[in-house]
Amino acid sequence: MSHGEKKLSSRSIYKGRVVSLRVDEVELSGGGVATREVVGHPGAVSIVALNEAKEVILVRQYRYAVGRELLEIPAGKLEYGEEPLACAIRELEEETGFRATNLQHLCTYFTTPGFSDEIMYLYLATGLNAGTASPQSDENIVVQRLTLRQALHAIETGEIVDAKTIIGLLAVRGRCAVND
Repeated sequence: MSHGEKKLSSRSIYKGRVVSLRVDEVELSGGGVATREVVGHPGAVSIVALNEAKEVILVRQYRYAVGRELLEIPAGKLEYGEEPLACAIRELEEETGFRATNLQHLCTYFTTPGFSDEIMYLYLATGLNAGTASPQSDENIVVQRLTLRQALHAIETGEIVDAKTIIGLLAVRGRCAVND
């Protein structure tokens, strides 16, 4: 059963470095017209990096939009024309300094489909080799390691509240034996 909507018009409101905003007028499948505000995004990747000790490599950084530091899995925006796997390799090394000998695509999902077209590609990185992180100049990142069990507990206690991190850790939970 399809309840598609037909775009009648579209007006660009804003185009920034990371997102754009447009307002579309749509014809509803049951008749009538509605307005849809859409945040455009080029897409992103997120990486659950798991070392041999079953520790998850996380990053702690201040997120201006929510006014606090968050504990997250490494992630980053796709550059124009960039393949998600290449982005995952780049972002993991930039944010954490780690390189992975194995990167496995776990799933792809829309982050907030009620108002954005952002798509997220989730990877599991294993076979980690330490290197030197090189975050972007506007990123203040602290790398932190937690066992998978500790990271899952951090979801339960509300220390981890970032959606991509919760999705990533829960996706990996079923694939790995969880022990301290």
